[in-house]
Amino acid sequence: MPDIHIKNTRIYYNNSLQPAELLIENGKITKIGKDFRVSSSDMVIDAGGALTLPAGIDVHVHFREPGMTLKENWYTGSCSAAAGGIATVIDQPNTLPPTTERRSFEQKLKLARKKSIVDFGINGGVTGNIEKLKELWRLGVTAFGEIFMAESTGGLNINEETFEEALAEIKKLGALATIHAEDEKMRLELEQLLKGDVSYDYHSKVRPNACEASAVQSALELISRLQVRAHFCHLSTLEAVGMIRKEKYLAKRENKKPLFTCEVTPHHLFLSTKDWERLRAFGKMNPPLRGSHSIKALVNGLNDGTIDMVASDHAPHLESEKDLDIRAAPSGVPGVETLLPLMLAAVRKNILPLSQMIMVTSWNPAKAFGLDCLGKGRLEVGFDADLVIVDPRNLQPIRAEMLHSKAGWTPFEGMDAVFPEYTLSRGEVIWMEEAINAKPGRGNFLEGSGKRSEEDEESEEEYFEEAGSD
Repeated sequence: MPDIHIKNTRIYYNNSLQPAELLIENGKITKIGKDFRVSSSDMVIDAGGALTLPAGIDVHVHFREPGMTLKENWYTGSCSAAAGGIATVIDQPNTLPPTTERRSFEQKLKLARKKSIVDFGINGGVTGNIEKLKELWRLGVTAFGEIFMAESTGGLNINEETFEEALAEIKKLGALATIHAEDEKMRLELEQLLKGDVSYDYHSKVRPNACEASAVQSALELISRLQVRAHFCHLSTLEAVGMIRKEKYLAKRENKKPLFTCEVTPHHLFLSTKDWERLRAFGKMNPPLRGSHSIKALVNGLNDGTIDMVASDHAPHLESEKDLDIRAAPSGVPGVETLLPLMLAAVRKNILPLSQMIMVTSWNPAKAFGLDCLGKGRLEVGFDADLVIVDPRNLQPIRAEMLHSKAGWTPFEGMDAVFPEYTLSRGEVIWMEEAINAKPGRGNFLEGSGKRSEEDEESEEEYFEEAGSD
């Protein structure tokens, strides 16, 4: 008897939308077909013709715990994810304390296991802790970073020498480096030059397009020289997209797989410098809001495969913290709950096709971060039943009061979105009928490949020891 039978739905399969039914058992998709003759099941979901799609994977969230739980915690952040159709998240290291060694990692892991309702990975921080990276990798971090090339929330930015040392060590480990690419020297020079500027768009001026482009170029050169796997966080400029496109083209021409992937955020896709007057410091994030030419380049990059995925960079702060002068307010906006709904609305508006939206919100993130090996990212038999059921006709405006983050506000207020009717995680309905349907702590920790490979090595050693004793 299946645990869940989803009927009267449509799925994107073999390059087209098709009517289908799904059977789910023990958290996995076990059958996809039409007109199943199932005598009974624990739960039947009649989708009423709505779409069933892979749930989102958000590889870039800041759930703020430990240390900043007034802004967010693992329970509220994961509820926000579930309500927005995200079934897997990867948390970033700039908490208090930062996740830079065994003790802080184990502290965060304990809290996440106790509170998260979605599955999760945890990234390891990179500061002056090069000697701790191997330990973190063996403990199971998903990746390293975001590695801050410039100042941002948490103060984990590093200099060029440490950056190179870190990438070299990450290469030795066979791990993935995730990079926040902004040029700190340029930022400091412009900050001094513009110290008298009180305009709304000050933050975009002090971190201009060239600030990102310079850092991306430097990072690409290092990645190539060291042959390290890397991922660029939150690309925001037409110049950076052009560099990435060129490098991917050259790799393809030589029949090589690119060493790097990259992401874009919804706030860089759907907001611009035109929103500064409306948002004021509520629109402050790193990298900052960009102009229309960059937005067009980001959309094109998403459509042609230059940009691999969409991630929220969910970085909540309270309204009282953001309602300050642009210089004094912290950088960051909430976004995990609105990521998939905004992307679904973009499909509805023909900004990108449904097939590409599925790739950039589920399959590509799973592949890039090694989650495909854990059954994540596809609506296929044998994969985890991480699913959303959505009616694309149900466009509705985003309202802060309907969201679940502790932030209590959204930069996307009033924008069109398509929210899920159901979110399933490993075959469990965790969001339905506009309500959370899951207990704290049901989320699984998704061990990074460093932890998994260590376990494989130990199993091999035990096998040979036993064989030798026979």
